[in-house]
Amino acid sequence: MNFLAHAYLSFNQPELLLGNMISDFVKGKKQYDYPEKIHQGILLHRSIDAFTDQHESTQRIKQLFKPFYGLYAAAFADVVYDYFLANDSQEFSQEQHLSDFAEETYTQLANQSVFFPENFSAAFHYMRQQNWLLNYRHTWGIEKSFGGVVRRAKYLSDASPAFSVFEKNIEQLQRCYDEFFPAVKEHALGKATLFSTSPTPP
Repeated sequence: MNFLAHAYLSFNQPELLLGNMISDFVKGKKQYDYPEKIHQGILLHRSIDAFTDQHESTQRIKQLFKPFYGLYAAAFADVVYDYFLANDSQEFSQEQHLSDFAEETYTQLANQSVFFPENFSAAFHYMRQQNWLLNYRHTWGIEKSFGGVVRRAKYLSDASPAFSVFEKNIEQLQRCYDEFFPAVKEHALGKATLFSTSPTPP
């Protein structure tokens, strides 16, 4: 899952949100340097990613991108899911709702910036300045996100095949999202609930 989905699946719990959003920027034993609730967010992120990678819908999406991007197909699937989540009327009833969610997410993260890993600080600056979370709703925003995947990858140079795959298969991708998102939401809520009822270490 990409940034919007990880933010949404933090269920408006600020510390869980921070851990969920910084997880990919925290390597190895560094995860244990954070307060317990933020660490739980890191674990939530990784549980969501594992669930996503194993889901049949994700496997089908990856097959569409794999001829062009090989092992990077999963990263493009993550972006695809954010597009459909941003346009999901069951989760975001209107653009203003998504806009409000995005601003609240940025605020909750900024209030905890003391815990930002250095490399996340730079990403967050551009995320907020360019309003990535809102822009996932638009096809041009997804095209830019595909470009970001390519820029961060060591062996990729062209994002245009990804956008072509997205446009040509949008109905199939929608069906994959419709099958997948209720399942991952249930999974994430179960994990978040378990964390909230777990005793906090002294």
